[in-house]
Amino acid sequence: MNERIPRTGRPSSPMITRRTALASLAAGTAALGLGACSSDGTGSQGGSTVEYWLWDSLQKPAYEACAERFKEKTGITVNITQTGWDDYWTKLTAAFIAGTGPDAFIDHVSKFAQFVDLDVLVPLDEQEAWAGVDESSFQAGLIDLWKGEDGHQYGCPKDWDTVAVFYNRDMLAQAGLSEADLADWSWNPADGGTFEKILARLTVDKNGVRGDEPGFDKNRVAVYGLGIQDAGTGDGQTQWSPFTGSAGDWFYTNKETWGNHYRYDEKVFQDTMDWYFGLVDKGYMAPRGTFSSTTSTDVQLGSGKIAMCFNGSWMFGTYAKLDVEVGIAANPVGPNGKSVSLFNGLGDSISKQSANIDNASKWVSFLGTAEAQDIVASYGIVFPAISSSTDKAVQVFEQTGLPTQPFTRHVEDGSTFFFPLTYFGADVAAIMKPATDDLWTNRVPASTLTKYNEQVNLLFETSAHDKG
Repeated sequence: MNERIPRTGRPSSPMITRRTALASLAAGTAALGLGACSSDGTGSQGGSTVEYWLWDSLQKPAYEACAERFKEKTGITVNITQTGWDDYWTKLTAAFIAGTGPDAFIDHVSKFAQFVDLDVLVPLDEQEAWAGVDESSFQAGLIDLWKGEDGHQYGCPKDWDTVAVFYNRDMLAQAGLSEADLADWSWNPADGGTFEKILARLTVDKNGVRGDEPGFDKNRVAVYGLGIQDAGTGDGQTQWSPFTGSAGDWFYTNKETWGNHYRYDEKVFQDTMDWYFGLVDKGYMAPRGTFSSTTSTDVQLGSGKIAMCFNGSWMFGTYAKLDVEVGIAANPVGPNGKSVSLFNGLGDSISKQSANIDNASKWVSFLGTAEAQDIVASYGIVFPAISSSTDKAVQVFEQTGLPTQPFTRHVEDGSTFFFPLTYFGADVAAIMKPATDDLWTNRVPASTLTKYNEQVNLLFETSAHDKG
């Protein structure tokens, strides 16, 4: 699940670009892709090999092991192709146009709606093999995250993730702080709460003066309390989402899933964003340009340049292997009285272009069983979607000596909110990227987000697509 969140440039005209892209992709799918299916659309004549695509190299060995077990049980061979995040989606979209794509593939919520809109996904619930999947075995909410507005199941829950704080334990001790200080920390947009006080204490300038001491030089910082890799585009998953999600009752859109009105113009959100990026002005968070755009926060933490950062559970193993003493803490409690986390999960989908839908359905349905997810759990890379398999993954994760509770607590107590599942996901990201970049780079006020929010909502207001 590395490189999970898309990073796209803003089109010169979002509406025209969207409509053109949809028209061309839909036309290409109809003319080229669907012609690759068998005549009755069942794919029953597609042979005994299933082509399966994924983007995470760290997860490939686990799924190769699943494929071996699947072949033992069914005689069906699964060929697995791994491609990095950015190239993955480009390749997949091109394949939909050319009719040369995989039978099944790992899907992401940020892309899911577009594929539903283009009618290129197989309804899993209409496939015979899906009867062998126990939908009640998945973590609460995950099965619904992969349902279309029409009620059909277009993805089989694969795993789930939440966000927590990774920190340098030695730096914490050197600052005179303890893990207990992180156990009950809180934040607010007025003065930052104990969270900001801790950041200030962890920040050290090049003269060795801490951020909460007289003489601190915010323009010559040696160690930043908090590091980020980018501004978070429109979701801020590993940047600001733990704060906007706990600021009040704010959520990205007007509905938990399939919303059609974004809320980036609301005061509670903008006040939070002003406070968050204001940490740059105080010297507590690294300004843009401190690190290269490719320097991820695990590298920043491992090099001793930052004291802490937010990141997802899919990065657990990466941080566990750093050459510094790493700790993990739950997100600080916000003004709404809660510590919260964005909740996301990947899914396995099947292409309607497949000439082998029957066998692809058997494969995807197998991946939705405890047998397969227990195999995935044994590799200690992600938290599987099935609850019992999550328990097994926890045991593997904690062999590193690091706690999993900062991640799992949110699922256990329901303090989660969904990754935004809407149409026009790529366009929303394209519009919001320069907006959030401007907050970080140029330190413009968050009130500027209102005009971008208008552009985002115009996508829905002018859409001619039937979403029923």
